[in-house]
Amino acid sequence: MMNLLEINKRIKQRPPFQMIEKVLELEPNVSAVGIKNVSVNEPYFTGHFPETPIMPGVLLIESAAQLCSLVIAPENAAADKDKLYVLLKVKDFKFLKPVVPGDTLNISVKCIIATAAAYEFSAVISVDGTVKAKGNMLFTSIDKSAVYDSD
Repeated sequence: MMNLLEINKRIKQRPPFQMIEKVLELEPNVSAVGIKNVSVNEPYFTGHFPETPIMPGVLLIESAAQLCSLVIAPENAAADKDKLYVLLKVKDFKFLKPVVPGDTLNISVKCIIATAAAYEFSAVISVDGTVKAKGNMLFTSIDKSAVYDSD
């Protein structure tokens, strides 16, 4: 189990873009279960949608992606300090029911493919036992220096 302070040591995102608030289960390179509490005070609700606030689907995917990043445990963390794991592809993500303020997301991710070049995860996002969204995501690593390459 990881609390918010422990999570902050492992991921780079911070509020208002940090989505994972607690990790209930974590097996490195295998799977994780995490929690995201959805608050009416989150800034995107002012425009999505003012009279019927719904959490944007892209942020549901981001929540699952952040949890996946906690699962990825490089064999040689020192060698990976100059690497950044990025979302390469979102596959077959389905949004089955809206997520609204007051919901507590239970996010489960499982690594289904792990190679030197990529990781693929399945994700299920539920609220009170009802599946709200599910799908797969593919990640790869890039050199941090390539992000702002001047070429």
